[in-house]
Amino acid sequence: MSEKRGAEKQGTAEKQGQTTFFAGWPKPRRRLSREKRGLSLFFGSSLFFGSPFFVAVLLIVAALLPFFVSNYSVFQFTLVLVYAIVLLGLNMLTGYNGQISLGHGAFYAIGAYTAAILMDKFGVPYWATLPAAAAVCLVAGFLFGLPALRLEGLYLALATFALGVAMPQILKYKHFEQWTGGVQGIVIVKPDAPFGLPLNADRWLYFFTLLVTIVMFVIGINLLRGRIGRAMIAIRDHPIAAEAMGINISMYKALTFGVSAMFTGVGGALGAIAVQFVAPDSFTVFLSIAFLVGVVVGGLASVSGAIYGAIFIQFVPNIADQISKAAPWAIYGLFLIAFMFAMPGGIAQFVRSTIDRLELRRKSKV
Repeated sequence: MSEKRGAEKQGTAEKQGQTTFFAGWPKPRRRLSREKRGLSLFFGSSLFFGSPFFVAVLLIVAALLPFFVSNYSVFQFTLVLVYAIVLLGLNMLTGYNGQISLGHGAFYAIGAYTAAILMDKFGVPYWATLPAAAAVCLVAGFLFGLPALRLEGLYLALATFALGVAMPQILKYKHFEQWTGGVQGIVIVKPDAPFGLPLNADRWLYFFTLLVTIVMFVIGINLLRGRIGRAMIAIRDHPIAAEAMGINISMYKALTFGVSAMFTGVGGALGAIAVQFVAPDSFTVFLSIAFLVGVVVGGLASVSGAIYGAIFIQFVPNIADQISKAAPWAIYGLFLIAFMFAMPGGIAQFVRSTIDRLELRRKSKV
């Protein structure tokens, strides 16, 4: 009788266009709209933190922030936004595509020098240097990614490390001095607010950087949640299966390298405009390592992890310096070890799992 009743239930469900589930099978999640899928990619599975309302609140807080802090703090938060763009690009390469890079400081330098040269030598407006820096770094990253296709894992990391080590020396090369300024670098002027807006230069640059950051994150989220993003993840997890499915692994890897360098170049151009100065010694290999640290601490394969990582690499060294003037990097190392032990999956995963646990506890009480 029970078997007959179960068969009748199954038949009724099939007639109604429903799917039946056996005990123990995980039921599929409710399909989200395109907008909510993008927000969930950024904030995780939480319905509240992935809602448009929370995004609106976050943007309002970001817009009001420069009116309640000092000019130096506004400058620091501008650099946080710059680093967030860079880490998003590096996360595409390392977190989503599985290619380790220790040379993204070189692409940051290329973007910074592209903006500085265009502004200083040709009088190009600061906002017009961003597309130029993006295009130059896209081509440079794609061309570097082509020969790097033969390398994987630590060998690729060493190749990119060599690029990061060589870049300061290339910028100091005597035949490039007329463009790069040699060891003395290039000084550029920070732009003033247009249209007579009642904002000083620091606040205006913060709002301009915030706008560019929003645009770059929208582009990044749309890339990652689409066919390109799925192909990147498939190449990272199962390259043989991805190739069997018809994915051009070589082309996608080279394109990912180029797109990652493009994001980094945009960040470099904004960073140069914010700091008002570029010099070869500002782009040592330590900068590339700091970017990789930010990606890992923020959370690999996480869009929101780029923001967490940017906050870490901007503020934690300053905090370490305030704690100990004699050994700031020792304190920084202790902070790094503590973060890795407490949050081995990165800050983004820790935040996401904490929110999920709180929601589960709330639902269990209802």
